[in-house]
Amino acid sequence: MPTRRTFLQLSLAAGLGAGLGLPLSKANAADEGRWFMPDEGEPQQRAYLAFGAQDAIWEDFTADVQAALGRIARAIAVYQPLTVFCRASERALAERHCGTANITYVDCPLDDIWMRDIGANFVVDDNGALAAVDFNFNGWGGKQQHSQDARLAQRVAKLAGAQYQRSELVGEGGGIEVDGHGTAIMTESCWINSNRNPGWSKADVEQELMARLGLRKIIWLPGIKGKDITDAHVDFYARFVKPGVIVANLDNDPQSYDHAVTKRHLQILQSATDADGRPLQIHTVSPPLAPRRSKFSQGNVDFAAGYINYFVINGAVLAPQFGDKDADEKARQLLVKLYPGRKIVQLNIDAIAAGGGGIHCVTHQCPAV
Repeated sequence: MPTRRTFLQLSLAAGLGAGLGLPLSKANAADEGRWFMPDEGEPQQRAYLAFGAQDAIWEDFTADVQAALGRIARAIAVYQPLTVFCRASERALAERHCGTANITYVDCPLDDIWMRDIGANFVVDDNGALAAVDFNFNGWGGKQQHSQDARLAQRVAKLAGAQYQRSELVGEGGGIEVDGHGTAIMTESCWINSNRNPGWSKADVEQELMARLGLRKIIWLPGIKGKDITDAHVDFYARFVKPGVIVANLDNDPQSYDHAVTKRHLQILQSATDADGRPLQIHTVSPPLAPRRSKFSQGNVDFAAGYINYFVINGAVLAPQFGDKDADEKARQLLVKLYPGRKIVQLNIDAIAAGGGGIHCVTHQCPAV
């Protein structure tokens, strides 16, 4: 099945600069040090979701993906406002799945569902100003059609009333993990990759990310190239709970390519310090060894059974469950411990996991300012 995590070419879009009418520019020197990306756990104005599944990508799973998006949308709307982007022709279908309470719908063309990667990456300043960084989504290095999704970040910025900032760098929101206090975790396989940023050195990439996101230190994990379409987004490997505290994926399946990768990541994190020189407190969570809902997982090398691909919102954490009672409960208990005061809401998103993503991948947020 051609999905986000397979390497099927799907009518690749032309270069990002064409048709957008937007000049590329480096961070304004006058603005350097002004903007920073807040932690996801900070108060949010609203969340975003793209109801964009289509048969050309999802084949027989389209309806299941739409239903899973609906479950996520309804769970978010209990706690905060949500904006759902959808095709005009699917507005009624989107409303049927997602509901209407506390939800604003915006009609627009879409290629797919991966809001984290195609949306605006919001930054703020100490005076309450809001800006939105566009990292020039190119279909994870030209692996999937993206001509419509590449325009969504600018649309989101305009709707939010944010200053639009376009980086020269190519990347995705799923490749960004920050603590809101100057430290980030990134994978080299995603950002330092010729399919996104040919000719950029690691130092060049780091300098631009620091300028755009208000960072003082990036902890680089190696990741792994070519095993999934994202080239190993960090939101499946390590997440900040708060400054100094991380939850990391530890894959205990020796048959998985992530087994060695996650062990190496854990070693790096255990010896790392944050931007303020503090050692990191690491918690680990492991994927279920045998996801039970075979329609989506059995025989599917793209199935992403990662518990850390959760979404933190006002008052809650939306997390996946995969039908493995013991593993699901162990993950829930860890999140209860790590996020006191927030409701842990576990959802069946297996249809989305079948395409290699999770709840964090299909959502995004605008911070409160």
